Formats: sequence, C-alpha cells, structure tokens
Amino acid sequence: MASLLHNFWATPRFGLSPHYKPQCIARIVCLASRDSTFLSSDSVIVNGVSSIEEKEKSSPIVDVKNGHLAPAIKEKNKEDIQNKLETLWDDGYGTQTVKDYLEIGSEIVKPDGGPPRWFTPISAGPPLENSPLLLFLPGMDGTGMGLVLHEKALGKVFQVWCLHIPVYDRTPFDELVKFVGRTVRMKHASSPNKPIYLVGDSFGGCLALAVAAHNPEIDLILILANPATSFDGTQLQPLLPLLKSLPDEFHVTVPYLLSFIIGDPLKMAMVNIDSMLPPGQIIQRLSGNLTDLLARLYGLADIIPKETLLWKLKLLRSASSYSNSRLHAVNAEVLVIASVKDNMLPSENEAQRLKNSLRNCTVRYFKDNGHTILLENGVNLLSIIKATSKYRRSKRHDYVMDFLPPSKSEFKNTIKDNSWYFNFTGPVMLSTMENGKIVRGLAGVPREGPVLLVGYHMLMGLEIVPLVHEYLMQTKILLRGIAHPTLFTQLVESRPNATSFVDMLKLYGATPVTASNFFKLLATKSHVLLYPGGAREALHRKGEEYKVIWPDQQEFIRMAAKFGATIVPFGVVGEDDIAQLVLDYDDLKSIPILGDRIRSENEEAARSGFTIRGDMDGEIANQMLYIPGLLPKIPGRFYFFFGKPIHTKGRQDLVKDREKAKELYLQVKSEVQNNMNYLLKKREEDPYRNVIDRTVYRAFSATSDVPTFDF
Repeated sequence: MASLLHNFWATPRFGLSPHYKPQCIARIVCLASRDSTFLSSDSVIVNGVSSIEEKEKSSPIVDVKNGHLAPAIKEKNKEDIQNKLETLWDDGYGTQTVKDYLEIGSEIVKPDGGPPRWFTPISAGPPLENSPLLLFLPGMDGTGMGLVLHEKALGKVFQVWCLHIPVYDRTPFDELVKFVGRTVRMKHASSPNKPIYLVGDSFGGCLALAVAAHNPEIDLILILANPATSFDGTQLQPLLPLLKSLPDEFHVTVPYLLSFIIGDPLKMAMVNIDSMLPPGQIIQRLSGNLTDLLARLYGLADIIPKETLLWKLKLLRSASSYSNSRLHAVNAEVLVIASVKDNMLPSENEAQRLKNSLRNCTVRYFKDNGHTILLENGVNLLSIIKATSKYRRSKRHDYVMDFLPPSKSEFKNTIKDNSWYFNFTGPVMLSTMENGKIVRGLAGVPREGPVLLVGYHMLMGLEIVPLVHEYLMQTKILLRGIAHPTLFTQLVESRPNATSFVDMLKLYGATPVTASNFFKLLATKSHVLLYPGGAREALHRKGEEYKVIWPDQQEFIRMAAKFGATIVPFGVVGEDDIAQLVLDYDDLKSIPILGDRIRSENEEAARSGFTIRGDMDGEIANQMLYIPGLLPKIPGRFYFFFGKPIHTKGRQDLVKDREKAKELYLQVKSEVQNNMNYLLKKREEDPYRNVIDRTVYRAFSATSDVPTFDF
C-alpha cells in the first residue's frame, strides 16, 4: 500500500535542498506491498563512521543557504492543504499496525553506513495550514517507525519528521543531542512564533529532555512516552550480563523474549480489531493477528542485532545520566505518558519524579499498557495531546482557534466507554419547531450557526455526556461547552488517568468561560452550550432540584445579538432518577477535616485566579467547588426539552438597550423553568422510565429507540 511507504532522504547536516536531485538512487523493495522506498546513494555506504560531524564534512548535499533549514520531506501539493478539519474526520487509527512496523522496519535497517537523518512518512499529511513541526525521537530500535499507528492522525495537524538512526551507527549521545538541537534551532529561526514538538519514546525521551535543556529559550513541547530517564532502575539489570555472553546463533531468540517484557502482544494485536464486534469474531481476528505478529518477530533480530543491542544499552545508560543531570535547565512544556505495567522500566514512579522535578509537567497514566505504549491498542497519541490541551500553533494555547474536532475513532471510543451510561439514562430528546410543534429528536434546533443553547445544569453536570453525544449523533454538529476555568488547571488532577472525565470534556471542545472565548465561539458560528447557573446550579443544595439559579445580569443576550445568534432555551430533568443528594455543601462544611479541605482547595483556586462571578451578590456568587455525597438509585431516565428558537439576527436593539436585553433574558430564564416543569409532569406518563423496562423492550424489539410519553 502506498500509505506504508516512507521517504528517506539523507540529511547529513540540516536537510536537503529542495532543488537537489541525487545522481543515483538506491531502490529498496518493501515486502509488505512490493512498492518502493528510496534513499540517496550517498547514504548507501557499508563502512561505519562513528561521528556525525565526520559524515557531514564529507557530504556533497549540505545546504544551509540563507540560514534556513532545507526541507527533509517531500513537498505536498499546495492544493491538498486544508485550513480546518471537519467534525468526525478520519484519523486513520487502526489502519496501520505493529505488523507494518516490523515489515517496513526490516527493510529500512539494511546497512548503509549513513548518518542519522530525518524522514517523513508518506501517510503523514498533508497537514493543516500553519501546522507546527513534530520531531519524533525513537527508542532503542532507532528506526523512527515508532509512530506507525499514529502517522495518519498526526500528519493531519503536524509536519511530522522522524529520526532514523541506522542500525550500525555508533554516534555518541552528546552528538545526537547536537544533531537534533541544530534542527530545532534552524526550524525555530524560520518560524519563531510556532512551538516545536519533540515526541520521545523511551530512549528518545532522554534525547528530548537533553535537547530542551540546551535550548531553554525555544518554545518546545515535549511528549515523553515511558522515558528511559529511569534506566538505572530497570528490571532488566540482571539480564544484561547474560546478553553479552549469549552466543550469536541464539540471539534470534532474544526478540521473542523481549517482546513479552517490553510490550503487550495482545494489545499490539488488538489495534485493528473493533472491540464492539461479537466476542467470537474478536477472538478469531485476535488469533490471526497474534499468529502474524509472532511470525514476524524474527525481524527484530535484524532491527537490533546483538552488537547494536549491546551498544544501545550502553547508550541508554549514558542518555539517562546525561538527561537527569540537566533536568533543572528544562523550561519546556512537558507531557509524560506512563505505563503502569511497564516491565522494562519503573515508568509509573518515574513519571511522578519528573512531575516533581520539572517546572511545567503534566502526567497521564495508562494502567493496562506496557513499555511499547505507542505500539499498543487503546492509546491514540493525538487524542492525548488534544485532551491535555497541548496542541497549539502559536506561543499561547487558544481554546477556540487551536481546537481540533473529535475524529471518528475518538467518537467511537467515547460511545464504547460510555455505552453503559447511555443505557442507564436512556435520554429522550424533544425539540420545538418554528410553528410551535413539539417533535422527538432535534429537528427543531437550527443547523446554521451561531446557535446558543441555554439551559439548566443538573447535579454534577450529569446531563453533559448524553447531551453532547446525542447532539453530535443527530445533527453531526459538535456542541462547544463553556466550562468553569478550574477544570483546565492542575487543581483537578489528583490522579490523572488515561480516560478522565475532564479530559473527555476537553477532547469534545469544552472551553474556559471567558468573554474572549465566548466572543470567538460565536464569531466562528459555533453551536455553544451555556449554563448561566454555572457551578452554583450544578452543585446545588438539597431541596433545590430543578430550580433555575441564574445571575441578575443579562450576561449572554447582548453578545448573542451582536453576532445574530439563535438562542435555544432548554430544560433537562432526571438527576433525581439516578441519584439522591445526601450530603451537600452545608453538610460537608460542618465535618471538621473535610470542611477544612474544601475551604482550603477553594482558597487555593481563588489565589490562582480561577474564580468567576466573585464580584456578584446573592446565591450565584456562592460557587464553592466540592464533590457532594450521592446515593445511587435504580436508574430512571433523562429528558431534554428544547424550546422554540429565539432569533436575534437584526436585533441591534438588544445590543444597545439594556432593558430590552434584560426582558429577553428573563424570557429565556422563564422558558427553561417551564420546560422542566413540562418534563417533570410528562415523565410520569412514560411507561419506559425505568431502566429495567427499557432493557426488556430492547431485548424483544428490533430497534434500540425506546418509546416515551405522548406529546
């Protein structure tokens, strides 16, 4: 397949001139597809050289004219370049697997005596206009193929360059640091306002940290996957002497042994298998994938022969020591991806150590993955970058302009992870047409933006996930929620697991509540979800269920009118059908230790500047953040009722006249309350309000669309 091909151009110093035409090209056939991969003839040299500098001096293709880094990748046609991604775009996750890594890797490692060089995967791109550069720094294998599962997705939003270190190259670690550092500085000089991403896998993590330490003035974002900075604590230490004494003819067995130590073959084999298939089909496909995978593991013996393995282990020790001694000099933004079941390195503990040692470090733990996490199922690198708000195109992250919509695979995973919740809550969506007719579904909600959905915030925001899911399913439009700013800080990360609720909110476009973000969302004709009651409404007290708690000011009316947005008031009920509030803030604050902790955490948030509406009076200003005590119930059902759309296009009077704006504000508030009153009454007539009744209906019905009350 063409997507499996990779361009390999020797880049002895900084890269190839775009006008350079090699006189002789060596052709290498890819076993997977019988297509070809190319290398310049200058890199096809058998005799090894130990220094990049020596290779650079002898190379005839150095090009640093005008102080710019010449491209190391094949230029894409300009007409193919997009300026945005559509919602539910195809990120290609699962179309390439470890099988492709082994097949292509066994070809590109053939001895050429060439220096380390950059290449870009053909499947990676073309990227969006103005996309930042991503440099992938490989692990022990050195192939640069470690992003094979992620190339297509990353290539849509990054200029992807991968570092290839030839199998018989013996470049010392400090020279690799210089080589990557030169590339970073040259790319920074050409685009000083863009960040540069360094994705370091294991050994590459040490390399990324060392480069960042030497370039503290450059805007770098480091993504470290199980970095080998903890190599001194590796569980493989007792085996290292045995590897040295192992006869050459037995080295072919090493890849099979290492595959079970450094990775999880089952997770590798599951990459292209739909987990929502029937169990029998999953087992059948998994068996076939495992057979293919194990049959190709012999290729690792060529990718890392014995001499190279011993050299890489020595290099790892040097890299770990080098990078650890310079952590204090790292100013870069860092994201550590750590596997809890890493059998090669103590990555879980190392992630916490790095978080404590580095100035700006975020950690995400993956409890079921091994050391080769980037080659295992369930780990989408771009999703992690997006969910941690690490993707940006300029010096500062913009939650609106830098946002990347969810892909098909991300949406599919969300459905899989939350299917139990959707079944338990059985959401019913009702909307109102322009003629006032109530219909089931969202036909009454306008498709043309900007649209502002304004409604009631249920306890703990229980309605958000089914609301955003149903809205996207039925309209194919992403609903951008405006959320409390504390959700975007380190204050909510006590144990940052791979799939946290907050990360999912950010993945689906949640934006901190600021006037600037609200302005940008409406200006870009987005569909915006707004809760005027905010945290006070979502963390209401006992006896305040379905009570609209809004501020007196018409906060959103004038902004909506400025952009001619359509306002859709909605009500939602069902929190009392899923849980009972037994401990609210008034109860918790009287508990000595717990009450002190809640007050302390809220004071810390206030000192950090993450409070809103602090200048208001009344109940809306009493926005203490806490986790209430809930008693689960046998689930009932969620009901959403979207009122008749209110058009503000051409209503400049709402912008200029505060009294008219307030009049419309009170109308919207009243409609939200009336919608909830309607639902509270009508749900009593729903024969399928209980989850047990809905489950029985699905079991004997050909459709999963469970009926509800008449309207």
